[in-house]
Amino acid sequence: MHDIRLAVLDMAGTTVADGGLVEQAFEQAAGSQGVTAGSAEHERMLAHVRATMGESKITVFRHLFGDEDRAQAANRAFEAAYHDLVDDGRCRPLPGAAETVDKLRGAGIKVALTTGFSRATQDRILAALGWQDLADLTLCPADAGRGRPYPDMVLTALLRTGTDAVQQVAVVGDTGYDMLSGRSAGAAVVAGVLTGAHREERLRAGGATHLLPSVAELTALLFEGER
Repeated sequence: MHDIRLAVLDMAGTTVADGGLVEQAFEQAAGSQGVTAGSAEHERMLAHVRATMGESKITVFRHLFGDEDRAQAANRAFEAAYHDLVDDGRCRPLPGAAETVDKLRGAGIKVALTTGFSRATQDRILAALGWQDLADLTLCPADAGRGRPYPDMVLTALLRTGTDAVQQVAVVGDTGYDMLSGRSAGAAVVAGVLTGAHREERLRAGGATHLLPSVAELTALLFEGER
C-alpha cells in the first residue's frame, strides 16, 4: 500500500489503555490549586482536558491556570498522581499493541512511541509494562521542542531513525491532536484508532486518512492495503 519505513505510535489510548487515569490524575492536580471537584470551574477545566487529550500536559496546565508557577505546581501534582496510579498496577497495554510493534519491526519498519506526558511519566509507563526495549525510539515533547498538535515529535522520530522522507511515515493515535500532528508532518498515513479519547468525527476533523478499530489492525492496513 505504502512504502512505510517508520511508524510513530501514540501511547495512552493507542498502545496503552488509559482507563480514565488522566482524568483521575487531573483531579489531584486541580485540587492542588484549590479547584474543588464538582465545582463549575472544575467541570470547565475537565472539559478542556478532555478536548485537548494528546497535547503536552504542561501546555494544558499553562492554559488552565494562566500562571507559570501554578501551571508547574499543577503539573507536578498531576505527575505524582499518575505515577501512583501506574505503580498501583493501573497501567496495561492495549490488546495486540506489543505484537503489532514486533510485527512492524520484524518487517523492517522502525517504531517510535510518543506521548504528551513528561519523560519521567513516559519512562514510568514503559517500565511498568516492560516496554523499555519494545520500540526503536521513545519521545516526549521535551525531546522534540513542542508537543502535539505540532509536527515536532514526528519529524524528530524521522531524523533520529534516519528515515528518508515524510512520505515513508505512518502516524497512529487516538486524538484529534495526533491527527493534526501527523498531517502537519506530511505523513503518508495518519490513522486514528477508536480505543481512546476521541471519536470518529473528531479524528476525521483532525485529518485522519484512515480509521482503525485499534492499533492491532495497523499491520493489515500497511501490509495488505485497504480492505
